[in-house]
Amino acid sequence: MTSPFNFQNKNVLVVGGTSGINRGIAENFAKAGARVAVVSRSQEKVDDTIASLKTCGAADAKGFAADVREPEAIKNGVADLHKAWGNFDVVVSGAAGNFPALATGMSANGFRSVIEIDLLGTFHVMQAVYPFLTKPGASIINISAPQAFIPMAGQSHVCAAKAGVDMITKTLCLEWGAEGIRINSIIPGPIDNTEGMKRLAPTEGIRIAITKSVPLQRLGSTGDIANACLFLASDFASYVSGAIIPVDGGWAQGGATLMGASLAEMLKAK
Repeated sequence: MTSPFNFQNKNVLVVGGTSGINRGIAENFAKAGARVAVVSRSQEKVDDTIASLKTCGAADAKGFAADVREPEAIKNGVADLHKAWGNFDVVVSGAAGNFPALATGMSANGFRSVIEIDLLGTFHVMQAVYPFLTKPGASIINISAPQAFIPMAGQSHVCAAKAGVDMITKTLCLEWGAEGIRINSIIPGPIDNTEGMKRLAPTEGIRIAITKSVPLQRLGSTGDIANACLFLASDFASYVSGAIIPVDGGWAQGGATLMGASLAEMLKAK
């Protein structure tokens, strides 16, 4: 299907873009005509995604392997992409880590790892891309999570990290807005066929219950999130900045608490 959005001659960087939601975002920008680059810890996944992006229409797709917890690696990779392409028009920051664990049974290292990937990783990406953003006109999209504003048992680490990500979004909206840079967060609901969904709904019973808890009575797709990103990065959203936008079929209106309760029961039963 032809994309209703046109990103011809636009440079798009998707961090964490080699799997799940973020890969879907990268592929949909490629289908919309953009030059797309991805970042991931795995060079093998980067290479596989680049091949896919080329089949989606991004003939000059690029990427590099780096860990968002290592600021110099991110800065160096971003600088190399800039040398090849010029300024970035769109940046999607979506690197994330998660595992279900009650606070009493979670190690300090486990808590720290999620904070470092989600929160510090977002900060590192923001610092790395800022010098190379199109000014005015750049759009940044942080991929957040319902845990940013909905407390969930078994998710204290993610709740803390993603709340911080959304505050980075709001703060940079203030700091960078005068330069014509827009920044928003998207909060995906339960998205089918993703690693995150498999971890948080490890049984078929939980999966069915979560599906029923969504007002629209279905799980989301990576395409649903990609379409929201395409909109936010387009001129149609030129006056949208500092927004935290759920794309979840209405799940945040009550159904999301079910996942936390189900996780708590599962973890306490272990």
